[in-house]
Amino acid sequence: MLKMKNNYFQRLFWILVIAGIWKAISLSGLFSPLIFPSPETVLKSFYLSLLNGELIRQTIISLSLILRGLIISLIIALILSLLAISSKTFAGMVETLLAIAHPLPGIALMPLVLIWFGAGTKAIIFIIVHSVLWPLVLNLLTGFRAIPEIYRLVGENYGLNSLKIMWYIMTPASLPYFLAGIKIGWARAWRALISAEMLFGAAGGIGGLGWYIFKKRVFFDIPGVFAGLIVIVIIGVLVEDLLFNKVEDITVKRWGMQI
Repeated sequence: MLKMKNNYFQRLFWILVIAGIWKAISLSGLFSPLIFPSPETVLKSFYLSLLNGELIRQTIISLSLILRGLIISLIIALILSLLAISSKTFAGMVETLLAIAHPLPGIALMPLVLIWFGAGTKAIIFIIVHSVLWPLVLNLLTGFRAIPEIYRLVGENYGLNSLKIMWYIMTPASLPYFLAGIKIGWARAWRALISAEMLFGAAGGIGGLGWYIFKKRVFFDIPGVFAGLIVIVIIGVLVEDLLFNKVEDITVKRWGMQI
């Protein structure tokens, strides 16, 4: 608990340092206030957008799209990874897919996705899944292959079949790699979402944070652009501290499996 509080104080300290540097630059006159607004101007825009509900609605839409994309990616990644470790034939197929799709940026697929799905929710979710799926599969495969052979032999001695060995032994033992893959996927999902929304426009009639930032940029509302970026940063910090770190504390760290 003490360590956690120290981490929070350190994070708050550096946030205040960054805010101080930001304020100093805005006061220096190096940049026009139109393109580099002061922190208080950004906070005012942030507050007003929260007050009228616009920022809240668009944040909820973005989070719902990311959640759907992550769930679909997790299911597909788990299936592909389990198939790859159960058969050399499937392993070759998955490794080939990784070699082809993993280096392929989602933004390069957007013209095709626009034709296939149109400019809507399905297109954005497809881009999110493509961005999240392959690093997640890669981490899962690395985790499965790092498991000592003795684990599988112990499972066989207990009379477990291949499916139960994979589910009850291989999957929990690869949890550190799995969590690392989810962290990477979470970050890539945000990048894919913001890029897709800026290109495709509003999804679901309102649009998410990417559309919010894009609109503010079009109307040259730079404080509004910063307000949208602040929301993304706040969500990222909260998810890292309140979700990922908590899950690690009650699983891999407690079990002595920290990588």
